[in-house]
Amino acid sequence: MASINRFMAQILGFRGWVVTGHRWEGSDGVAQEPAGWGPVAAGTRLVVQVARTWVGRCAHCGALCRKAHEQLKPRRWIDLPWGDHPVQLEYAPVRLACSKCGTRAVELLPWADRYQRETKRFQQTIALEASSMPLSHVAARHGIDWHTAQRAEKSALQRWQSSRPPIELTMVGIDEKYLGRRHSFSDKYVTIVSNLATGEPIWIGFGRAKATVKEWLATLTEEQKAAIKLFSMDMHGPFKAAIRDEAKLEHAAIVHDPFHVMKRASEAVDELRRQVFFRNGPEMRALGRGKRWLFKRAWANCSPAQKEELAKLLRLNGKLARAYQLVEQLRDVLSAPDEITMFKGLMNVLRRTERRDNEPMRKLHESIDRHFTEILALGKYRPPTGRVEALNNNWETQVRLGRGYRDLDHLLLKLRFAIANPIRAEGGVLRFLALGLPVPDRKAA
Repeated sequence: MASINRFMAQILGFRGWVVTGHRWEGSDGVAQEPAGWGPVAAGTRLVVQVARTWVGRCAHCGALCRKAHEQLKPRRWIDLPWGDHPVQLEYAPVRLACSKCGTRAVELLPWADRYQRETKRFQQTIALEASSMPLSHVAARHGIDWHTAQRAEKSALQRWQSSRPPIELTMVGIDEKYLGRRHSFSDKYVTIVSNLATGEPIWIGFGRAKATVKEWLATLTEEQKAAIKLFSMDMHGPFKAAIRDEAKLEHAAIVHDPFHVMKRASEAVDELRRQVFFRNGPEMRALGRGKRWLFKRAWANCSPAQKEELAKLLRLNGKLARAYQLVEQLRDVLSAPDEITMFKGLMNVLRRTERRDNEPMRKLHESIDRHFTEILALGKYRPPTGRVEALNNNWETQVRLGRGYRDLDHLLLKLRFAIANPIRAEGGVLRFLALGLPVPDRKAA
């Protein structure tokens, strides 16, 4: 029996800890004795009893503590399965009397964090599997309830987050996200604040009002505000007002995302398309039906057949043709290499859209004129604004995979992990599999 316990201690893999015994239990907790050396029924639980051979350490300061304050009752922690058998570690921890920090805390354990009843490696496995399947499926696979799986995954992600070095916040992305119709929250939108340098979200709050952004700004220190150089956002007025009301952020530039500028331009062309084809009789309606996607497509991305079809439609109305040409011009202006070139291009666009008889394009003119400074800042700073939209795609992926989230902090951690550890190369795979799980703590006795 002693040799079996030594072998099991090697599999356990924690220095300073030995296996003093083991037993088999059924799902009802009743002990079972295998018949001779025959195989144990699949699903039978293996309970591994462990003991400490080194001096215990304080969970607060890590100091050696030889004095015990209280001997606690045996506790169990869910560990990774061995073969077809679920495993639980059983140990009676000691509440130590630390002479260094004066606390009376339960001793430091190498396999689990405080207040957790799953080992770190089991939590890591839950988190990795939950990255590719719904959490309910992960819980069913390991025979645990959904709440236990959710808590284990969140603990693993929090441990990964705490192991990362702090990243200075210099470029900020602000965007809102529609939650959809089927949710129980009082707000229909959430505001997502992200770090443009990495593309990772740093804060999520309910609503998309001025007060929502101010709530996030209240969490920043004066040093953090001074380090911010620019904000990237859409043309939503409350976001801009919240930044401009903050005296410590007067130096920060506001840049509008070109995606939303082009979205407004595309909406103007779409309104003209409806006027030309759908409000001029059945013959024109038949010609324009099903062509909305074609007018929204950039000319450079069209195939030769699509270009020929689009040219035929544009020949039917000069106003629509000029509007489509102007949108293509605006697309080129937004990708100008410098601020001066962009300024000249925007002024040209404004001159071509100021006619009042073309109401959709006139609205586009007023929008560009109202946000001229923020659009022009694109040419000066060229921030990676595409990462804001990429974050929206990651949001949709995680929400669909998880079938919705009630805990936004949990979702925030999942988004950070997915963005920080993309599986594209060998290094990304290794970081993904590591998940910040530290080597078993050598300080733990």
